[in-house]
Amino acid sequence: MTATTERPTVGTHGPAPRRAQTPRVRRAGRRPGLDAVPWWLRLLAAAVALFFVLPTLFVIPMSFSSSTTFSFPPQGFSLDLYRNFFTDPVWLTSLRNSVFVATAAAVLATVVGTAAAVGLHALTGRVAGLARTVLMISIVTPGIVVAVAVYVSFLRWHLVGSFWGYTLAHAAIGVPFVVVSVTSALGGFDAKLLRAAASLGASPWRAFRSVTLPLISRGVVTGAVFAFVTSFDEVVIALFLRSPTFQTLPVQMFNSVTFEVDPTIAASSSLVVTVVTVICLVPLLLSRTRPSRQEKP
Repeated sequence: MTATTERPTVGTHGPAPRRAQTPRVRRAGRRPGLDAVPWWLRLLAAAVALFFVLPTLFVIPMSFSSSTTFSFPPQGFSLDLYRNFFTDPVWLTSLRNSVFVATAAAVLATVVGTAAAVGLHALTGRVAGLARTVLMISIVTPGIVVAVAVYVSFLRWHLVGSFWGYTLAHAAIGVPFVVVSVTSALGGFDAKLLRAAASLGASPWRAFRSVTLPLISRGVVTGAVFAFVTSFDEVVIALFLRSPTFQTLPVQMFNSVTFEVDPTIAASSSLVVTVVTVICLVPLLLSRTRPSRQEKP
């Protein structure tokens, strides 16, 4: 008898199935292709930030000095400069004028800029590009050129030295900031929502008020904040439009340095820096307080 060896038979259904491969999990960390920020770039950014913050580091301590002249380091500690600011009618009147003008200019610039941004969002082609360029001219134009043009125009319309003259001029330079902010917010807006609102019987104004405006509200608020700050800090146009009976806080600060040596400007400068910084933090706080939506399993 001869021994026979049995060979394994292959099934009729083909080879055995391969083992399923588990997907590789990418380790959390730096994305491929993105280089770390070099040390020299960080050093340059820190130097630029220090350059912009350095004047504030001198002005704010000087506002608490007990000296009657400008001196650094400050001599003693006193609140006399702040007391002079809030008791002198000239400073208070200038502050009130600046707040009123900035508020009115911000409201006007927000309305016009939002309407322009929404209208340009629906346009395409060269007309839309030309309109955007015209609206952005005041940002790149030197302030002295804008001031001379405003002065010549408002002199004919008898608006020099008036509240509405300041408001219209400051609103004109605030509109581009609103247009940029609202246009950025409209980048993620879906036009199908407006068609859905129209199909339900909503008028164009009601669709804008109920659908578009809530979705772009953060962009509108950001533009309004920048328009307010731009008007509150503006001094070049205000110097051309000033009058003995109406002038803003930056003009009064300019006069206190040019025509007289009044250390109260240290207190007013500190207040302006503080107020502007707090107002500029509003858009950042709005973006951080955005409600997070949790997906249900």
